[in-house]
Amino acid sequence: MSFRQQVVFWVTTFALIVFVLWLLREVLLPFVAGMVLAYLLDPIVKRLQRVGVGRLPATLLIVGLFVITFVLLLILIIPILGGQFTAFIDNLPTTIARLQGLVADPSRTWLRRVLGDTVRDADVGELVKQSSAWIVTFVRSLWSGGQALISILSLLIVTPVVAFYLLFDWDRMVATVDSWVPKPHRETVHALAREIDAAIAGFVRGQTAVCLILGSFYALALSLSGLRFGFLIGLLSGLITFIPYIGSMTGLVLAAGIAIAQYWPEWSPILVIVGIFFAGQFLEGYVLSPKLVGESVGLHPVWVMFALFAFGYLFGFVGLLLAIPLAAAFGVLARFALRQYRASSLYTGAESA
Repeated sequence: MSFRQQVVFWVTTFALIVFVLWLLREVLLPFVAGMVLAYLLDPIVKRLQRVGVGRLPATLLIVGLFVITFVLLLILIIPILGGQFTAFIDNLPTTIARLQGLVADPSRTWLRRVLGDTVRDADVGELVKQSSAWIVTFVRSLWSGGQALISILSLLIVTPVVAFYLLFDWDRMVATVDSWVPKPHRETVHALAREIDAAIAGFVRGQTAVCLILGSFYALALSLSGLRFGFLIGLLSGLITFIPYIGSMTGLVLAAGIAIAQYWPEWSPILVIVGIFFAGQFLEGYVLSPKLVGESVGLHPVWVMFALFAFGYLFGFVGLLLAIPLAAAFGVLARFALRQYRASSLYTGAESA
């Protein structure tokens, strides 16, 4: 097979896979979630195997513990989050009116000099309305990816089952896929696969741990500080940290706005709220990310944000689950293609033998 034929074959295969994913996006959510869960839990199962536990018992133990922990967290956290979210929505008009009154107060000349007359006289309510409409549209696009045929109940049931079977047969599936690779290219494919796995594992597993730690820190710290809806804002800020810089900035702006509406004109509680997020950023940047994520992932934050938003828009929540693995794989393949190009006569100008 010539080089041109290989390119046509792989491009056609990739286009067909993308088309199938788009066609079946309504029913893929529990299966993709199960694949992601199996990938995250596979290292733990392998560690148990190394100490003498069989693959089947290790898989049953890990998946069972995960399901029990997840259900307990839902039972404990969902009522708190539901109550705070309902109260947050009910108090949103009052909070907006309070902030709008502070911004439009003509006695604060320093605020007018900082923000300018255009911002001071702007309709904050209309701005919030437009922002809320954008958020609702985005969330609706995510929800539509799994709403048509898959209910929440089926997601909770099917995902652990899929994760269990994938975990149990993980090594066998990898060996089967490996047998499909053309023999002359196996070493190259193995090297690329290891690089892709390192990129995905470094970001997904590491960033998941960072999100859980930061979400717990923000939720606990904001709740102890007395901020209204602190638990909801903190947990949300930690989870959105999966998108670089967006989670911390969203949480900071939201928490600062609530704090100003709640505590103004007292400065000290507001500074405490801001200090919590600066402490969280310091913890993430200098402790958690270097230890858990590392610097060898090869995923630029802008590329991560683009992948999450693009795949989320095209495939809904399924797209969010696939965005990072596909972005990591594309990055590895793009770097490999660039290395091949620089070693070729097309780049060097040298005549091929």
